Amino acid sequence: MTSEIKRQFTFRISQANPTEMIVILYEMTLQYLSDAAESAQQKNYAEYRENVRRARNCVSELLQSLHMEYEPAGALRQLYLYCIRRLSQAEVRWHTDLLQETAGIITPLRDAYRQIAPQNTAGPVMKNTQTVYAGLTYGKNTLTENMADQSPNRGMLV
Repeated sequence: MTSEIKRQFTFRISQANPTEMIVILYEMTLQYLSDAAESAQQKNYAEYRENVRRARNCVSELLQSLHMEYEPAGALRQLYLYCIRRLSQAEVRWHTDLLQETAGIITPLRDAYRQIAPQNTAGPVMKNTQTVYAGLTYGKNTLTENMADQSPNRGMLV
């Protein structure tokens, strides 16, 4: 994952509500799966293993975020456990088809959560973060970001 993609994920996480956080985790999983497939194609097995491990960690985080008192949680739990098993096998056996299988499970879930995310009216999960305004300035092709609220109380409060 490039530093630019990491920066974008970091910004989105700082502004996301709980449902958007799930969408971001799905997208991170898919990004790591894509990176792993690319690493396998380049025969870079150390990077392949690391990307598969990170994808598995994202799925583990999705598993931990389930609220088992709600109906679809049981089915999602089984899917996540299956994905974790398949990713463990992919890491050991170097099979990119297992990565594609996992991506085939994660993609429709991401799409479903992406559709319902706007219905969640809860505020951002992270409180007291910087406000970022992005806009076109200094020309029609230049995008600059402006950080507002540069107070010393920004970030996580303990």
